[in-house]
Amino acid sequence: MIKILSIQERVMSKNAYIVSAVRTPGGKKNGSLSQWHPADLGAKVLDELVRQSGINPELIDDVIFGCVDQVGAQSGNVARNAILSSSLPESVPGTSVDRQCGSSQQAIHFAIQAVMSGTQDVVIGGGVEVMSMVPIGASIKDGYEAGHGLPFDSDGMKNRYPGIFFSQFTGAELMAEKWNLSREDLDRFALSSHQKAAAAVEGKYFDREILSVQAKNAEGKNDMVLNDEGIRYDASLEALSGLNPVTEGGVITAGNASQITDGAAALMICNDEGLKKVKADPRARIVGISVVGDDPIMMLGGPIPASHKVLRATNLNINDIDLYEVNEAFAPVPLSWAIELKADMAKLNVNGGAMALGHPLGATGAKLMTTLLHELERTNGKYGLQAICEGGGTANATIIERI
Repeated sequence: MIKILSIQERVMSKNAYIVSAVRTPGGKKNGSLSQWHPADLGAKVLDELVRQSGINPELIDDVIFGCVDQVGAQSGNVARNAILSSSLPESVPGTSVDRQCGSSQQAIHFAIQAVMSGTQDVVIGGGVEVMSMVPIGASIKDGYEAGHGLPFDSDGMKNRYPGIFFSQFTGAELMAEKWNLSREDLDRFALSSHQKAAAAVEGKYFDREILSVQAKNAEGKNDMVLNDEGIRYDASLEALSGLNPVTEGGVITAGNASQITDGAAALMICNDEGLKKVKADPRARIVGISVVGDDPIMMLGGPIPASHKVLRATNLNINDIDLYEVNEAFAPVPLSWAIELKADMAKLNVNGGAMALGHPLGATGAKLMTTLLHELERTNGKYGLQAICEGGGTANATIIERI
């Protein structure tokens, strides 16, 4: 007779580990990955995790994927559809989450919490977003045009925030104003993002983390995509400064904001029992996680309190951290974060960020975590911290320790 252990009977695990991590290249808007079905692109990283870890895929307890615009090709539980598009058996379940731009970081957090609870031993956290196929805001636009209303039109929100139009662009402008960041400050940081990314490609720093995939686009391109497509190798301050601001008199432009991108990424998370089921050594230990709510009007400042929270919880100081990955949704986000955390800029987004490498929304959290892990390994660093701002004014932060 098989005995089903209760939660109380199972041993709670204090440890959660990253066993493997992988991402696709970032495809630019209408670029080489633009015709990939999201489920198929997600399936590619799932299959690669199984290959890297050597696990019997029947032993995977769950797959949690982040995805922001869960409509059209990304609707109907894209995590489960990615499983059914992969080599994983039907017995592996999957679910999809939306914490806006931090969706796959939250998926990883849920995976961490699951294995630390002892109720599951091996969980994949990741995400996918093919923005060329399902554009940003499609879930809002399509729902409204179908007569299904708007998400921010509740009486409660209108009473609490009278006359407010929630906008990430407004939030970015408010951040630049609050932290006295000039247009030149933002453009210089954007330039450095492209320069660092170009240097990383030249140094082959991304080679171990990127799973090359075959191109699928409207032109019928079918060669292998090896690198992120958004990097501007000829970027210059003159070109960036010549771009028009999104709002008249503002400082945010297409150049100092993240790029629309197609991509997928995923990590395999295990506890100590889970490590017995894989044929690979753990590569990092999860030190701490946090999630916070912050001002929904400024919207993008959450990484600051989220980082403070996780540092306090782990008894670490910002100077203990070797590398920081703070998503470059807009240049004011990492710049204000660095000011408030008194962080060393030389440790921040050392291989470039979303302004150069792209921001595939629901996949970005897992993409950044994959990069953070590989860069810690390359540089023999110990601790890495990742934080992402999110629509609605929330943010996640994670600290990992390389093993």
